[in-house]
Amino acid sequence: MEMGTEKSNKKKENSLVSILFNIVIPVIVMTKMNGTEGTFALGPKVSLAVAVSFPLIYGIVHFVRSRQVNFISVLGFVSVLLTGVFGLMELSPVVMAIKEASVPLIIAVVVFVSIKLDKNVVHSLFLNEDIVDVDRIYSALDERNSREEFDKMFRSSSYWVVVSFLLSSILNFTLARIILQSQPGTEAYTEEIGKLTGLSFPIIAVPCTIILVVVMFYIFKQTTKLTDIPLEEMLKTK
Repeated sequence: MEMGTEKSNKKKENSLVSILFNIVIPVIVMTKMNGTEGTFALGPKVSLAVAVSFPLIYGIVHFVRSRQVNFISVLGFVSVLLTGVFGLMELSPVVMAIKEASVPLIIAVVVFVSIKLDKNVVHSLFLNEDIVDVDRIYSALDERNSREEFDKMFRSSSYWVVVSFLLSSILNFTLARIILQSQPGTEAYTEEIGKLTGLSFPIIAVPCTIILVVVMFYIFKQTTKLTDIPLEEMLKTK
């Protein structure tokens, strides 16, 4: 009973609140409050510092309340945080563009290396015992002698995950080089950083997320085919 109560007390992350604190508010602060005149004018450096504080505070509060780390939220948090910190350091637009490309590139390399070392992180994420009935899946695969085919399917699907993050890296770099044109430390530069943060979601995150969703759909479909277990029975229900 106590375990059930403890689980129910863990509050699920509100996606709208997450987007608000990690993307929307920082973008508004960096684009609308970076001036030196007006009631809400904070100046380029102060507005960057304030913008960075929102994802930082959100990340800390979310972890304290749930004791869980959401992978996607962490990526968004790190991206906004690094953008703000690099902006405060007044680094050149080229360095900022490299920074924007580095996070998804590192993830792509990690996934690729994990595949080559037979430590596939995509495999680990999918076969999460809290979500999927792993034992039943493996038992069904062994009964049908399909374990090898299952591993090959996962391997090929994982390469598409690598492709999605490589695409994200290329798009991040290109977008940063197009938007960041002003001198670092200026009001215009801070506004451009805010614009870059805001456009990164619809232009980069959405297409890459679509690829990941398609990959996951394919994995579930093929797993169902190889195990003859319907998706609703494959997933654990609380």
